[in-house]
Amino acid sequence: MGDQDLPGVLVSGFKGPHGICEDHVRDLQKHFHLITMEEFLENKTQLAPKIRAVFVWGGRPAVDRELLRSLPSLRIVASAGAGLDHLDLALIASSGVKVASTPHAVSSPTADLGMALLLAAARRVVEGHQLAVSPDTEKFSINWMGQGVTGATLGIIGMGSIGYKIAQRARAFEMKILYHNRKRRKLEEEGAVGATYCARLDDLLQWSDFVMLAVSLTPQTQGLVGRRELSLMKPSATLINIGRGPLVDQDALVEALQTGVIKAAALDVTSPEPLPRDHPLLKLKNVTLTPHIGSATHQARRQMMESLVESILASLNGLPIPNEVLLE
Repeated sequence: MGDQDLPGVLVSGFKGPHGICEDHVRDLQKHFHLITMEEFLENKTQLAPKIRAVFVWGGRPAVDRELLRSLPSLRIVASAGAGLDHLDLALIASSGVKVASTPHAVSSPTADLGMALLLAAARRVVEGHQLAVSPDTEKFSINWMGQGVTGATLGIIGMGSIGYKIAQRARAFEMKILYHNRKRRKLEEEGAVGATYCARLDDLLQWSDFVMLAVSLTPQTQGLVGRRELSLMKPSATLINIGRGPLVDQDALVEALQTGVIKAAALDVTSPEPLPRDHPLLKLKNVTLTPHIGSATHQARRQMMESLVESILASLNGLPIPNEVLLE
């Protein structure tokens, strides 16, 4: 069967920062006729009826009303990752189109990065590296210190699959674990990681040495941590965000870091991404930044791709869709 006879799948492209992984293209082409957005826009009339699925990688291509209306044969939007804030689920459902994501593939690598950021901020790893390699460094001060992690209190906001894996890792560091979640976990799940539920977010903020945001971005969670929430945290506390940038009021965060309201922040996500090159967060020594790499391991990205292929094939064959996203 030739490429043209395979189900058409719309992708962002093969190159540039938003292109699908080069290593995945050959595997995807075993199952699908891949059509880039550029090709589609140049030849909508011929290609639109052939497209049965949209393969969303890194939030691209954008699935809006215009695109949905232009794809009469579309069956499924398959989106890499766990976050869904880039998709209008109600709009897609109203078009009779299914949605699938890859929540399980991202949970472990994102939890790993969360702990990496916590440790890096606590022990001032980036500052230490810069000091160690600086041509101006002649001696190391014996009193150049960071914060202890063992025995410290970690507050996790969002105890889904990622938050729970963070708790598993934190327990190995003998941390005291608090969590705040829309729904409380089962007692046996809490017991397995030694986690204590905080019904009030304020309590978690006041008691934690490290606060980790691992919650999805929704209208309810946008701006979840603002000036008031930061003021409740300990002056020695560190904020870690591995969720989405808009969970945090960045102006309030900059102010809190500059004035000592909190000690430090470690952020894998910001708003926008990347930040403008003159943004004050880029100039603060007590900030550790990474470029939204929570799921960025070769193993996780391959698992994500394979999961999306499985979901698309299931949809096209009328089978139950793995990791289908259902409207609540």
